[in-house]
Amino acid sequence: MTDATESPLRRGWTTGACATAAVRGALLRLWGGDWPEDVTITLPRGETPTFALAHRAEGPGWAEVGITKDAGDDPDVTHGALIIARVTPGGSGLRFAAGPGVGTVTKPGLPIPPGEPAINPVPREMMVGQVTELAARFGQSPDGEIMVSIPGGEALATKTWNPRLGIKGGLSVLGTTGIVRPFSCAAWIASIHRGIDVARAGGLTHVAGCTGATSEAAVRAHYGLSEGAMLDMGDFVGGMLKYLAAHPVERVTIGGGIGKIAKLAQGAWDLHSKRSQVDLDLLADWSGEDRIRYVNTALEAYGIIGEPLAMTIAERALAQVRDRFGTEIGFDVIIVDRGGKIIAEVGP
Repeated sequence: MTDATESPLRRGWTTGACATAAVRGALLRLWGGDWPEDVTITLPRGETPTFALAHRAEGPGWAEVGITKDAGDDPDVTHGALIIARVTPGGSGLRFAAGPGVGTVTKPGLPIPPGEPAINPVPREMMVGQVTELAARFGQSPDGEIMVSIPGGEALATKTWNPRLGIKGGLSVLGTTGIVRPFSCAAWIASIHRGIDVARAGGLTHVAGCTGATSEAAVRAHYGLSEGAMLDMGDFVGGMLKYLAAHPVERVTIGGGIGKIAKLAQGAWDLHSKRSQVDLDLLADWSGEDRIRYVNTALEAYGIIGEPLAMTIAERALAQVRDRFGTEIGFDVIIVDRGGKIIAEVGP
């Protein structure tokens, strides 16, 4: 018998996949005459998931379907949300609209231009594909409006990167494959990339990535940076810097607590506790203090040695960054304590 802890994590479906299934259900009612019990769609990589209808409604010239999002075992903020698509055929061309809970893009730099509903290109293509296919089947014109809504989406959006990216009024309809892979780093790193795109499009020349809220507040206040200059780096310093190397700005600040920056100083590019650990023997070698070989954390070592250790860590972290990503960008590193006080700063 397999231990439950060894069972594979269950994948889920993106908001874009749910919206696509909802469009298909609404069109089958409008053009086919009956409400389906469920709908099956084909995703970009060939998977064919089936979705049960959780909501259905209709009125003069329109029909709408809601699909309950199942994100599998991923801790997705939209897990359990109702993704609704209302389809209203008619007019010229196929248009997208943001219903309640779906945001509107307000800043350049995202894949969708300002003024448009925050429905990303691949979900749009998937929904257009449904309209095209079913219009041909039922002898209809592939014109009309698709309005996507997510009840409660505006409140959920405050837990995402949308406000910082200039997406106002709700969530984004996302997904490139239609599949949510549990605990994948890809979604977080993609959001970091979009933050860089928005900052560059807004003409910002100095951005900062920090490991948490305390270091972010300290770095932002220290330099007087705007909210748009702050990237939600978290543990993914490597993912942020790799994208910045290909899409540079003049200056990049990396901020964090002493433990996370110590990992960077020792060559780790993913700072999560499950994927990297501080080598206390190495800290002892750097500082010449054998006592800290026997402590439990970098913070405890700092409590013994003080700011000279923080400066050593910051300098070595900066050296790691420059060695890997060069000196075209002006990098600097800031370490803060738990109270938000800057205890080391190196760089330009």
